[in-house]
Amino acid sequence: MGSFNGFPKETFEFFEKLKQNNSKDWFQANRNEYDEFVKKPSEQFVIEMGEMLKQLAPRISAIPKVNKSLFRINRDTRFSKDKRPYKTNLGIWFWEGARKRMECSGFYFHLGDGKLMLGTGIHIFSKELLKLYRDAVSDKKRALPLEAAVNKISEKGYIIVGKHYKRFPRGYDASHRQAKFLLFNGLTAMIEEDIPREFYSPSIVEYAFSHYNNMYPIHEWLTKTIG
Repeated sequence: MGSFNGFPKETFEFFEKLKQNNSKDWFQANRNEYDEFVKKPSEQFVIEMGEMLKQLAPRISAIPKVNKSLFRINRDTRFSKDKRPYKTNLGIWFWEGARKRMECSGFYFHLGDGKLMLGTGIHIFSKELLKLYRDAVSDKKRALPLEAAVNKISEKGYIIVGKHYKRFPRGYDASHRQAKFLLFNGLTAMIEEDIPREFYSPSIVEYAFSHYNNMYPIHEWLTKTIG
């Protein structure tokens, strides 16, 4: 597959053109550009990033295939009023655990709208995971490390995402200090910024890894507690 040399400038340019020409005819006519400038470097990135992530998570899944580490570019328009057929962003996912990939905690890489977003955690808990998560939050021995992880990551400037509910769930104690986490329906840490110059060179792997390393306490807590 070849070594990873960074994403070419054409990766960003392809999505900019796709925004203006979001149709099946245009995409098929420019399929070679997608394969060469988006899919191929993304596959190479998955391999390189996956190897480095093993330093944090030895059992990480980094599979350079669509519907594995690579998100589909096709949009699911069945229940949407927006019938544009293609996503205009790049999504890459590395996960750790035995459940379905989106039910595991992992590391996310996202290019879109001129921004690079890096994150870790679980975006939305399944019904089963939500129960396990709430039980963990209600257990002081397990909730204290969560609070410590969130505080440590927040102090470094990362955003904690997941607060969703306005009311505390029935059957859970809302009086303890960590009860605020019962209002979450997912738990992720993230950072979004302008596309860094490293994006276009091999050093984007180390650049992303440094952020994943900073956000790792969230992933560690999730995998040890409900993973």
